Amino acid sequence: MKSVLQDKKECYICHRTNCLQDHHIFFGNPKRQHSEDTGLKVWLCEPHHQSGKDAVHRNRKTDLMLKEMAQTYYEQNIGTREQFIVEFGKSYL
Repeated sequence: MKSVLQDKKECYICHRTNCLQDHHIFFGNPKRQHSEDTGLKVWLCEPHHQSGKDAVHRNRKTDLMLKEMAQTYYEQNIGTREQFIVEFGKSYL
């Protein structure tokens, strides 16, 4: 997995190193492909990805935290807010 947000293979939230899954921060077509192309992905342990109470696919607060962090990175390193909105549909900041 290519991520511009992590250089270690560990859960982005809790730093566990087992049971990891790659997570596209922006999902659904075509946003998932834009996440792939720009490296806006992170490793998450299974509880933080899907099954736990704070899992990104179950908890809006966790989901928004990752989206805000990814947009901040995008605007500082890749493109403008306007370009982000074109690629990902809206601003999370």
